Amino acid sequence: MTNPAQHSTSGLGSFKTLAFATALFCVLTIVATQSAEGQTFTVLHSFNGGDDGGHPLSGLTMDRAGNFYGTASDGGAHQSGTVFKLTHSGAGWTLNPLYSFAGGNNDGIGPAARVVFGPNGSLYGTTAGGGPFGYGTIFNLRPPAKACGKVLCTWTETVLHTFPDPVGSDGFFPTGDLIFDQTGSIYGTAQFGPGNGCYGNGCGMVYKMTSSGGGWSESVVYRFGEAPDANIPEGGLILDQSGDFYGTACFGGSHNHGAVFQMTASGTEHVIYSFQAQSDGKCPAAGLIFNPAGNLYSTASDGGVNSGGTAFELMPSNGGWKFVLLYSFDFHALPSTLARDNTGNLYGTTYTAGAFGYGAVFELTPSHGGWEYTSLHDFTNGSDGANPAAGVALDANGNVYGTASQGAAQGCILGCGVVWEVTP
Repeated sequence: MTNPAQHSTSGLGSFKTLAFATALFCVLTIVATQSAEGQTFTVLHSFNGGDDGGHPLSGLTMDRAGNFYGTASDGGAHQSGTVFKLTHSGAGWTLNPLYSFAGGNNDGIGPAARVVFGPNGSLYGTTAGGGPFGYGTIFNLRPPAKACGKVLCTWTETVLHTFPDPVGSDGFFPTGDLIFDQTGSIYGTAQFGPGNGCYGNGCGMVYKMTSSGGGWSESVVYRFGEAPDANIPEGGLILDQSGDFYGTACFGGSHNHGAVFQMTASGTEHVIYSFQAQSDGKCPAAGLIFNPAGNLYSTASDGGVNSGGTAFELMPSNGGWKFVLLYSFDFHALPSTLARDNTGNLYGTTYTAGAFGYGAVFELTPSHGGWEYTSLHDFTNGSDGANPAAGVALDANGNVYGTASQGAAQGCILGCGVVWEVTP
């Protein structure tokens, strides 16, 4: 099916679930389906809601050796979520929990974003809840200082910041991926606060974490305001070669249907595109990516001609940005952040829609002046899982990896979710 490119003028679930005990690590490899185009879908791990976690809401981060790291929003030793590592082992994959969040005043609960590698090679991430105020944390995970002779080696967590910080007039509910600048400082977004605007919860903010004296300090770089400013940022930030940041916001903009914004490191922000809803989509909640030419790609979670969201491109043009509609998704598809391969094809997931209504893994391919949509897998809510809530990771061989937030094992409400792979 071809959807011609057009020019336009215009958190999921509870952090606590029912769970049962599981082994400290599990291996599960199931070939679930093989499509007519030749792609093979394989479940690499099926979560049980015990020590391995459950309901993964984030995507995967790949290291240089081809291992994957991710988060599960609940489950674990304290039923507050986990960070895990997935290692290729022989013909299968082994999942090892690296850390179980404890919640309460001293730890986070419910990680909803990816973990990322910092300059020192350790992992950094956020939790959407927990901490003394219950509004989320920023954390660092380090591997054991000495070689670990155990089957399961727990990593050491340090909480770098808890939201809200009364001194910094903080925001809350950080769900986007973290990013490091060239100096090693961390930037991120919080969906709400500080202030009472934007539906009473505040409009969100961009924050900065600076390392100093062996610790970290947080500062607010930018406070979003009411429309026509962008507000309620969900998808995190990306950084260009000149040091400017770009992000999306679900609301705000000229029509209050969401916006894409640009921001300098010093906090000067301006909206570069405002969504109109029907023609181009609304509520862009996913993150952005660049292509080598500096064009931006992402998705809007709603709106468009089919009321299912859109995939779009923003191209620098005459000192501004030109919007190009790539594809309009089916009703309430909720498309994810996109990934791009070296030939320009785009990959992502939909949370719902697909042949069975439980979401899909898709590829968008440039074709005859437009873009062609191909489903690589339609989730069935069986052993293959259901409702992927995040984007995908690509390896050098063109394999596609991701998570499904529900389905499969029933130790959690609506199933605990899976990690999966699609091979060409």
